[in-house]
Amino acid sequence: MYEAQTVAEIRGVGFVGIDWATERHAVCVLDASGVVTGRLVVAHSRDGFGILIGRLAGFGPPGRLPVGIERPDGRLVDALLEAGHPVVAVSPKAIKTWREGEVRSGAKDDPGDAEVIAEYLRLRAAKLTVAIPFSDHTRALRAGTRARDDLVVQRVAARNQLEACLDSFWPGAKGIFAELTSGIALAFLERYPTPAAAQRLGEKRLGGFLAKHHYSGRRSAAELLGRLRAAPGGILTGPEAQARGQAVAGYVRVIRALNGAIAELDHTIVTHLGEHPDGEIFTSLPRAGRISAAQMLAEWGDCRQAYDGPEAVAALAGTTPVTRRSGKHQAVSFRRACNKRFRKAITTFADNSRHASPWAAKVYHDAITRGCDHPHAIRILARAWIRIIWRCWNDHTPYNPHQHGAAARLEEQQTTKQAA
Repeated sequence: MYEAQTVAEIRGVGFVGIDWATERHAVCVLDASGVVTGRLVVAHSRDGFGILIGRLAGFGPPGRLPVGIERPDGRLVDALLEAGHPVVAVSPKAIKTWREGEVRSGAKDDPGDAEVIAEYLRLRAAKLTVAIPFSDHTRALRAGTRARDDLVVQRVAARNQLEACLDSFWPGAKGIFAELTSGIALAFLERYPTPAAAQRLGEKRLGGFLAKHHYSGRRSAAELLGRLRAAPGGILTGPEAQARGQAVAGYVRVIRALNGAIAELDHTIVTHLGEHPDGEIFTSLPRAGRISAAQMLAEWGDCRQAYDGPEAVAALAGTTPVTRRSGKHQAVSFRRACNKRFRKAITTFADNSRHASPWAAKVYHDAITRGCDHPHAIRILARAWIRIIWRCWNDHTPYNPHQHGAAARLEEQQTTKQAA
């Protein structure tokens, strides 16, 4: 079990700053008094990491040589943690401000930045917290959910490109089915990539197509055909029609590949979620769903010592506002510095939960009544859920609405009203 601690509590024999880059990393080592005792540049490779770990061993025991880096994760961070080095993920904005104050000339280079990070680590040791490694279960879950998120972003981009392509010459094909990335919509575009290809498409033929592809929507073939024909547009012919049809086919292939990759990741994520010790806690939440539960758990983590209370989790998720005070002036604003993936996961869950939990619906409705807009009300609800999840998480107990005091009282009030 790992205990959260500051850099000062380590009583380090030196401080290491790493300026992270895509291909090569600049490294600077300071002793306890701030004197530079070593510099090196290592490649972003297995051999480069091995060289770095070997060289750092010459400056002191790994457990007493904290490392500052402007990334909270990645293979380099993993290698440092596996070697026993305390790692501190420093804020790039903080380092930029620190450098501007320390380097008056404004000069910037990688070795210099590495020294600035090491010096920042040394002088701010009492304020900086050492990163706590995730368990293998959480790291596997985070890898899967983050990869899935990235693929979904790519699918949205491909969908938008396909939609723009159809808008330019065949808008009817875009709106015939509810979701353009669905299997039935992609199959339709493969069979009828241009208006000319669908020129002889009638109600009977469309009905056969729907049956062949197991269409499960509630619209009849006549209604879908009406949508297709009601849209504006003419019949293209010649080279342009051929080129546009090939473009549509290309986008369809890309989206199909992304759909397949996302489906495979969904299966992997669900498997890892079932194996995670905290998986049952997050799946027990109302309307969480397995993917949403996995996304929340992957960003929340599994180390109880990483947070000193639910407000620390809420700050990480960006659901608490930022208060700025200066003299008599006080301003409360939206928290932008946070884990964006975590915020998206927790607010998506909160939005869904209000459709299944009367308590969540009341928290949301009360916020709207006070004048909050929808996003603000969802963040308020997400913050309230974080307090509930925090208790379940620390007690290692799945969510039970009958043990949730506010939810149980609300249910009792509603039951009494119905009986009356």
